[in-house]
Amino acid sequence: MTGMTGMTGMTGMTCTSSHLPGSPAIVGDMTAETARSTPTPATRATVTAFVVAAVAGVVHGVFSVYWGVGGTWLVETLGADLVELWEEQGVLLIPVGLLKIAAAVIPLLLQTPQDGWLPGLLRRIIRGISWVGSALLIVWGGVNTVTGNLVLSGLVEPDGGYDREGMIGHAWLWDPLFLVWGVALAAGLWFSRRPR
Repeated sequence: MTGMTGMTGMTGMTCTSSHLPGSPAIVGDMTAETARSTPTPATRATVTAFVVAAVAGVVHGVFSVYWGVGGTWLVETLGADLVELWEEQGVLLIPVGLLKIAAAVIPLLLQTPQDGWLPGLLRRIIRGISWVGSALLIVWGGVNTVTGNLVLSGLVEPDGGYDREGMIGHAWLWDPLFLVWGVALAAGLWFSRRPR
């Protein structure tokens, strides 16, 4: 039926506009609800960035906790100096790892609705700390990734040599992971900023 504005069907919902036969009806407030629940490309990019950042940070944190409780898998990728440093005080890696995990997961709270349960002041504090954290992660991860790869390529030769396994671990795994964490976090913060 065409031109059926304001008619109530068997479901008790009111059609709000005219439709051609065979076209889907726009019923009640369903269009507004659908518009709110359908993710936009910007929303998808924001969620993706925050999730990538969280995964990178959680991986870092889980390995710190794992080494703190005595795990040894990939420990050689830290380098002999760090392994020796943490050998007797490895338990201190547990709070370090838990802090990394918290820092990785807390920014996901920014995905809650602006008018949701997360108070505005707390939201601003999380965003501010996250911006600082992302900058530090990008600088730390970026500089150490580049430096490690320059050493491995032979373009830079450290005095006294270097631990090859540790350098590979930092150049190809741990510091790039810091870099990914920082870049993804910064992207999530940028995409989720409020329009001015």
